[in-house]
Amino acid sequence: MARRETSKTTGSDGGAGDNPDHATPYVVLARKYRPASFEDLIGQSAMVTTLRNAFASGRIAQGYMLTGVRGVGKTTTARILARGLNYEPNGPTTEMPVLGPHCPEIMESRHPDVVEMDAASNTGVDNIREIIESARYRPMIARYKVFIIDEVHMLSKGAFNALLKTLEEPPEHVKFIFATTEIRKVPVTVLSRCQRFDLRRVDVPDLVAHFKRIATNEGAQADEDALALIARAAGGSVRDGLSILDQAIAMGQGHVTEAGVRDMLGLADRGRVFDLLELVFAGKAGPALESFAGLLRDGADAGQLMADLAEAVHIATRVRAVGGGAAFEGLSAEERRRAGALADRLSVPLLSRAWQMLLKGYDEVSRAPNAAAAAEMVLIRICYSADLPSPDEIIRILGGGAPTRRSLGARDAASRDTRGEARAIMRDAPVRAEETSEPRPRAPAASPPHVAANGEESDDSDGYERFADDAGPNDESDFFEDAVATEASAAGYANPLSFAEVVALAGSHREVLLKTHLEERVSLVRFDHATGAIDLHLLAGAPPGIANELRERLNQWTGRRWMVMLSKAPGDPTLADVRRRKLAEEIAQLSAHPAVRVVLDAFPDARIDDIRPIETDRDDDSATG
Repeated sequence: MARRETSKTTGSDGGAGDNPDHATPYVVLARKYRPASFEDLIGQSAMVTTLRNAFASGRIAQGYMLTGVRGVGKTTTARILARGLNYEPNGPTTEMPVLGPHCPEIMESRHPDVVEMDAASNTGVDNIREIIESARYRPMIARYKVFIIDEVHMLSKGAFNALLKTLEEPPEHVKFIFATTEIRKVPVTVLSRCQRFDLRRVDVPDLVAHFKRIATNEGAQADEDALALIARAAGGSVRDGLSILDQAIAMGQGHVTEAGVRDMLGLADRGRVFDLLELVFAGKAGPALESFAGLLRDGADAGQLMADLAEAVHIATRVRAVGGGAAFEGLSAEERRRAGALADRLSVPLLSRAWQMLLKGYDEVSRAPNAAAAAEMVLIRICYSADLPSPDEIIRILGGGAPTRRSLGARDAASRDTRGEARAIMRDAPVRAEETSEPRPRAPAASPPHVAANGEESDDSDGYERFADDAGPNDESDFFEDAVATEASAAGYANPLSFAEVVALAGSHREVLLKTHLEERVSLVRFDHATGAIDLHLLAGAPPGIANELRERLNQWTGRRWMVMLSKAPGDPTLADVRRRKLAEEIAQLSAHPAVRVVLDAFPDARIDDIRPIETDRDDDSATG
């Protein structure tokens, strides 16, 4: 791979390098290692392949539009393209193993037939008229006269209009190459006359390998984690990354370390960022603020900390959504472990809520007179909002529906992972300091019973309080007993043989919202256990994504592949309707019983709301006691 190293100070006789008075001025890495050929370009294989095939077949366009983020190599690529068009003796070509007669002048922007113009400072019609007038004459020494217009989106409307005719039908010896970071500001009439190439952001692994080669050539040591940190900070820009690497080499006196790069960029240690994030999600406001203060004392910036926390949340969400393989790119082994652990413990809705709050908090911190105080307020908000119900649960609560128990952090993860761990966590669930030791009042026996998510009877008036994460000791114990009972009833549904068993399986895994939707708002069209196919018909109020959610849950719970699809054809009655109809029939039969008839006649206002089996074992035990 050819590199142009213009900063060497030692000549063939070795004298120049020994005399500091005649030493060549230092050239920054971004200029020293600027690519000089298509082989030197990194991360742009699609563009290079297209140009190579076009040059080989003689299909050379009259205009090229290069677009991409800053520092990705637009101007450099334009010069390499101009070099390839005028390469001698066997051009145009993309294969340039040695410097041709025009190459040095083209790469140094001093060739008479390759004209570079900065549209940011030459925006008017008169500047374009000069180009149009110059295009009439043949090149002086090269094959093509090439006009490179950088930041072309800065041209005025009149300048664009003046350029259109020449751009569409230029002389055969004229080629145009445009570069811009704002492709949307370029008129469509100009874009339609050019071949467009979108230069990609360079991936982190490619940048790390590139920086490692440069550090080796410079005689510097660079840790792998430090280079990965520089690559992430560059955001896909090679020039930005080389500028940071140049500064890091100077700061570390030839040894680039992760700690040095973090200190130079004002970044917090990634491990401590994950520590802070775990404290926030656990609702521990005091320890979280202490950890935040420690990071500030060690030189971290409050706004950058908000960005680091948001990045950690994004990584954990990606791991949760697509798995570790795609999300772990460019992360160290420790960062992979921490991000994976966080993704296993937290749900996507909770991570999404934290992401939104951190983005809003980042804006607040940047505008606040006291950035540290604003950041602390953001952390406190996240701590105290971790247990808030989601919007759909709030609607169900306000609408009288049964609220779901939200269990976050380690308890939520354990309840999803294994039943044994869930039982242990529920048994050992801590009680917050502000919780009183008095048990909460239970619903009176005479009130109409309502079975909630945990199987406990209670009145609607205290339903939301009953399912809060700070439930009292008695409520935790009741929930544990009911959870074990529910789990035992569904023990045989590891491989459900019917749709009813699928719903019971959702209940055993405490997916109460999903279970309610399947019972009340879904009509079964087809259930095929052999192929794992389930066809559902959605009723009013059913969430449109319930099929995907049910498929993912069943794949996870059963260890086999299921196909859940939506059907427009109406299906069977809902499970809730079947259960209510069966209950109504049983009540009607029970009401006709002579003994019950006597009671109803004696109490005209009485009615039968529910029928429950007699728990003989418990009755016998109580009688014996």
